[in-house]
Amino acid sequence: MKQFLKGHEKLVILGIGNEMRGDDGLGSVLAQKLVSYENKNLTVFDGKTVPENFTGAIKREAPSHIIILDAVEMNESPGHIRLVVKEEIANYGISTHALPLSFLIKYLESTHPAKIMLMGIQPKNMDLNHPISPEIQKSMSYVCRLFTSKIIG
Repeated sequence: MKQFLKGHEKLVILGIGNEMRGDDGLGSVLAQKLVSYENKNLTVFDGKTVPENFTGAIKREAPSHIIILDAVEMNESPGHIRLVVKEEIANYGISTHALPLSFLIKYLESTHPAKIMLMGIQPKNMDLNHPISPEIQKSMSYVCRLFTSKIIG
């Protein structure tokens, strides 16, 4: 993460997820928690299930770096966190949103040059009307602490 953010000037965090589908909502919930830390060098968007609707707003922010937060099927234990560079995104099962994340990233890159990375968390349960699993909540707390102490703070 430090290497990715080296020399960053403006960071955009884009959380993606459906809160009605258990662990799939993790990116959206994380964005909601991190939005209170916004400043001139950090903007947070809760893209929910339609992150493509935020491409114009992201472009207006002119970020040097973009981190996407999402549930990612990696065949790991629930709560496992992985930093996925854009070139590897097609190798993973990304959550339940309609537009493939690789398309979203290609579009963002075509409108503004920015380094883009995905922070994925392995979900446990993405069934309708389930709460976020305890293992995923623990990982989300870790991610919040990471961002607030090392990146934002």
